[in-house]
Amino acid sequence: MSPNKNELHDTSITIEPIWMPSQLGASHSRISDFENFVSSRYGITCSSYQDLWNWSVAHIEDFWSAVWEFFDVKAHSPYHSVLNGKSMKESQWFAGATLNYAEHALRNGDKNSPAIISVKEDRTTNVTTWNELYREVGALQNWLTSVGVVRGDRVVGYLPHGRHAIVAMLASVGLGAVWSGCGQDLAPHGAAARFKQLDPVVLIVGDGYRWNGVEQDRRSQGEELASMLPTLKSVISVSHVGLEYNVNNFTNWQSATDKPFPPVFVEMAFDDPLWVLFSSGTTGPPKGIVHGHGGALLEHFKMLGLHFDLSENSCFFWHTTTNWMMWNVVASGLLTGSTIVLYDGSPTWPHAGRLFEIASEHRAELLGVSPGYLLQCERAGLDPQHEYDMSDLRMLASTGSPLAAFSYRWARDHVGANVQLNSTSGGTDIVSAFAGSAPNTPIWPGEVSAAHLGVSLESWSPEGITLVDEVGELVITKPMPSMPLYFWGDEDGSRYSDAYYSTYPGIWRHGDWITKTSRGSITFYGRSDSTLNRHGVRIGSSEIYDVVEGLPEIHEALVIGAELLDGSYWMPLFIVLEPEYQLDDETRQRIINEIRTNTSPRHVPDEIIEVTAIPHTRTGKKLEIPVKRLIQGAAIESTVNVDAVDDFASLEYFKKFSRDSKKAVGHSL
Repeated sequence: MSPNKNELHDTSITIEPIWMPSQLGASHSRISDFENFVSSRYGITCSSYQDLWNWSVAHIEDFWSAVWEFFDVKAHSPYHSVLNGKSMKESQWFAGATLNYAEHALRNGDKNSPAIISVKEDRTTNVTTWNELYREVGALQNWLTSVGVVRGDRVVGYLPHGRHAIVAMLASVGLGAVWSGCGQDLAPHGAAARFKQLDPVVLIVGDGYRWNGVEQDRRSQGEELASMLPTLKSVISVSHVGLEYNVNNFTNWQSATDKPFPPVFVEMAFDDPLWVLFSSGTTGPPKGIVHGHGGALLEHFKMLGLHFDLSENSCFFWHTTTNWMMWNVVASGLLTGSTIVLYDGSPTWPHAGRLFEIASEHRAELLGVSPGYLLQCERAGLDPQHEYDMSDLRMLASTGSPLAAFSYRWARDHVGANVQLNSTSGGTDIVSAFAGSAPNTPIWPGEVSAAHLGVSLESWSPEGITLVDEVGELVITKPMPSMPLYFWGDEDGSRYSDAYYSTYPGIWRHGDWITKTSRGSITFYGRSDSTLNRHGVRIGSSEIYDVVEGLPEIHEALVIGAELLDGSYWMPLFIVLEPEYQLDDETRQRIINEIRTNTSPRHVPDEIIEVTAIPHTRTGKKLEIPVKRLIQGAAIESTVNVDAVDDFASLEYFKKFSRDSKKAVGHSL
């Protein structure tokens, strides 16, 4: 059930823009050049972003064809049709075309200017030029070929956020292999739960990383992961923090890249697999979401080139990890010719302003962060516009969860009134954004400016009626090139259909509650499914349950993530203890240690709270979303059908908890 409008956001209140595009800035942007291009090509007139968006979704084939031409996509074989298929799920884009994502990412390979700036938490900085990147990709490809990697094989990386992951991905997909990666804060069995599905032939492992000033040696975990992947032919070890593996059958990175060789770009069909990203595994094993060469290429050209206004003169810095789809977006900054900045470390160590400091040092035009980071900066009393040189920063972007209205005002007052705050919302599912801003869109506090070009985004009622200025489900009514090709191992496509098309047959339902306003902006209220979303990283509740419910003290557990009125994100773990145990400090610490060791530090809850019972449906499914909404202040009758609950008294407890706990009450959802 969707929330009542009055519980969320009163759209009758007039909200003034907090930022307006300047005529000069908008006219010199790439989206302005694109407007001129399509006006000339198709004879249309666009006086606003909304006009261009209306045309892009009404003439979706013309729009994506224009993106192809505007960004000069290099095809070895031309396409004979833009879009085929009887339904959104069966859509086939640019049939007949052959291309390669890596070839476009390395088009600047003859230049001696920076392609990648890698920054570590200890302030060590390494610059990789375009021609160095080009050579290193080719050298690694030569080694991969020598150990038998061929088109269609899977290469996986258990790596921190540095240049090695970028090089490994480009080398793999250039050969036509399929890439997948994750960070080393994930426990080996968590990484294996993802990678083992793919039957990988090569694993690339790092030695560790630094976080909050502490070096994390992950060599034993890398060796353990390798032992859990029986299909491996070879393993490459990377010395990221200066440690070395002492394993005879591991090849170190230096040896794998010491023989110069020109890069190879295998011709791939538009919808041949490029990479596999994994869902959080809320209801079972993580789902492998497969994206294609052409879909990711076009979608990222559009997002990064038109919405973020990146070009060969840009410096692009978005704080991410290799666990998150934003890593793929950052890697795609290379498509635009931008210099990409990679930072491996805590965003707030040794101080809250670290990301702004890095952006200043490297003259970034665009800085991407999470809402939680902006909240931490505000609470720390940070004033970046006076503490750092922000003169090159023109866009501050935020994604991962809804951004509170007061964070918009803080950014205006303390980062810069001329800096556009771009709150963006998308997902791993499309490895891109559904909505965000552009150089020619206004910014309203607490709202996302508009649906992205080519994204036919609407808000629907449970009956499938289009809603304006009312809360509904986010749906996409026309296909996008970067929608998943399929889920890995989903032979009959049933899991894919169930994930997106089961609520509204033939229409993509994403699982977000939104209001689409009459002016075209969008307010996001959070997930309508049970996926946790902490600091922009999606976490599966089942990953936590797998650890906690295996402890002898724990009878059952329930975890939720709630967006609160103050803009914070609260992730409590509710537990039912076995009768002979009590929740003392020792038990709490044991639970925390087990979660941290067997999953990652991001899985550790903010609080552990003892309850007498966990509510379920009558078929045994934990009622995570109803509990979340009760914590946020919703009425019981608006959260769940009482006849569907196995123990209604247990649900009433959470309503009482919400009422009695000042910390939990109040919802920005």
